[in-house]
Amino acid sequence: MAQQPTSPKSETPTEKPAPILVQMSIFAVILFVSSLISPLFPASLPVPTPVIGIVILYTLLATHILKLRHVEKFADFMISLIAFLFVPAGVQLAANLDILKAQGIQITIVVLIATIVMLVLVSYTAVGLIWLRQHLFHRQHTVEQESTQSTN
Repeated sequence: MAQQPTSPKSETPTEKPAPILVQMSIFAVILFVSSLISPLFPASLPVPTPVIGIVILYTLLATHILKLRHVEKFADFMISLIAFLFVPAGVQLAANLDILKAQGIQITIVVLIATIVMLVLVSYTAVGLIWLRQHLFHRQHTVEQESTQSTN
């Protein structure tokens, strides 16, 4: 039989994820810090606490201050609840079907245009950030390089 090549992941010992209570505590602390930062924004630019929390969590993960294994299980659990959390919005939408009858086409067009604009802006922002990283820091990283660095 042909011998299958071993993957780099099997050679390194797997790190155990943090206990679920620790993961919940990390999210709670980030949300608490976000709630302290949110009122500091001017009233003309209200930034919701969860948005600030996502930015803080991303920053901690991107700078490797916080490892993915410290939050992954609880984050997966929260993502699995997203559909359940959007049920009240669907119920509210069904309760206001008369608005959709009157302005459904306009709402659909606005949502489609906004989605296209957002996708274009995000893609150009990503291209710009990659260009800045390559030209200012003179580095070229690939996904494979970053994944091997994070396991070390």
